[in-house]
Amino acid sequence: MDFLKQLGIERSNPGVYSGAGWSGSGALDSFNPANGEAIAQVSLCTEQDYETVIGHAEHAFHEWRTVPAPRRGEVVRCIAEELRANKGALGSLVSLEVGKIKAEGEVQEMIDIADFAVGQSRMLYGKTMHSERPQHRMYEQWHPLGVIGVITAFNFPVAVWSWNAFIAAAAGNVVVWKPSPKAPLCAVAVQHLCNRVTEAMGYPGVFSLITAAAPSPVADRFINDKRIPLISFTGSTAAGREVAKVVAARLGKTLLEMGGNNAIIVDETANMELAVPAIVFGAVGTAGQRCTTTRRIIVHESRYQELVDRLVSAYMQVPIGNPLQAGVLMGPLIDHQAVQQYEQAIAEIKALGGELLYGGKVIEGAGHFVEPTIVRARNDWDIVQRETFAPILYVIMYRDLTEAIALQNGVPQGLSSAVFTQNLQHAEQFLSVAGSDCGIANVNIGTSGPRSAAPSAARRTPAAAARPARMPGRPICAARPRPSTGARTCRWRRASTSR
Repeated sequence: MDFLKQLGIERSNPGVYSGAGWSGSGALDSFNPANGEAIAQVSLCTEQDYETVIGHAEHAFHEWRTVPAPRRGEVVRCIAEELRANKGALGSLVSLEVGKIKAEGEVQEMIDIADFAVGQSRMLYGKTMHSERPQHRMYEQWHPLGVIGVITAFNFPVAVWSWNAFIAAAAGNVVVWKPSPKAPLCAVAVQHLCNRVTEAMGYPGVFSLITAAAPSPVADRFINDKRIPLISFTGSTAAGREVAKVVAARLGKTLLEMGGNNAIIVDETANMELAVPAIVFGAVGTAGQRCTTTRRIIVHESRYQELVDRLVSAYMQVPIGNPLQAGVLMGPLIDHQAVQQYEQAIAEIKALGGELLYGGKVIEGAGHFVEPTIVRARNDWDIVQRETFAPILYVIMYRDLTEAIALQNGVPQGLSSAVFTQNLQHAEQFLSVAGSDCGIANVNIGTSGPRSAAPSAARRTPAAAARPARMPGRPICAARPRPSTGARTCRWRRASTSR
């Protein structure tokens, strides 16, 4: 495949990069989920490699933090140009390695956040504050934290890294990336693209890479390392909870993006021409393997049958297959374990008395394909209360909006939500403090979609995500003639979108 060569991917690839170059030991196979065949191998990070990476990252930080912020932004801008030039190739690799269709636009999300970070590099403003002391000035100045650790999941193998890395770099931090062991080739390819820019511009080591299994001694050292003041983690709620415990024990900082159990409320006035495509995209896209996947539909009893009929008709028309083939809308699950989890969920649904309205079967043949599934269910069932990383959509009826909002909020997770309505009062109630308790609240648009510059994407629950779009750093209050000891409070705002 020509795009692999374009991205520097060989049959065997080093999986560790520091400012000193590439290294690694052993081999990790990367598989194509559409056919189960091995694509290539990536070497793993040893403990010696790890020390080399962190040591070079610390050295690079001491230089990078002194580079003027607009110049740092220029480096990010040039990386964005490299991404634009290789957008098709990198998008094809994402499809090959994790099964996403190119139309989902993952590489474009990298470009978008790079553009955002470039702008931020010229907007690192601080406030000047009045003091009650005579001849005394207080002002706020943002300083970088240092070496930032980024742990990403397979479902967004390149975009999530960029959301963290480009903003962190613009703020003067350096980044060490531990990608999912299910998508190592994507990480190696992105590192090659970054290196073309950073090495040419004289800043090697701003972005580093460690490929490691999970769990592994290297992965444990990464989250326990006091030299890394902030860890950004994307993945399961269970794993994220453990990361948070470990990092908090050493008084480090975390950014966590974990599970979601996202619902769409369809009220009695909803425009089905808007609602149905949004539901299908949100539920079927990435084969239901997004944190913002639509997992529950809460529909007014007067529109239930109409909506179900439309959804079943739409699901029957979803082309399933190799995501590199034109016209395919849904690719495979990531691996055999994901297929088993889908089967277990279907069995549990049947045992509870759930009604399968569509799908529910594993597709026989090569690859990890399943049917997108629609289920009539109850919100209080354990299976509905949990996040199943598969294309299973639960449909639940309600009678009034207050009940619908209670059903939507009645799960442990909080991430994205939506309402489809033509009633302004319903929209306002949904967006109010008495409405959706999710960080993302949408009106007449689905739960899933790019929003990389949104200030927050979570509610405050154990299973919630927290990714405010601000610079990873610490606010410093400097003063003359003596420094201020006052603490600054940073508040996150909920991101609401509407159409």
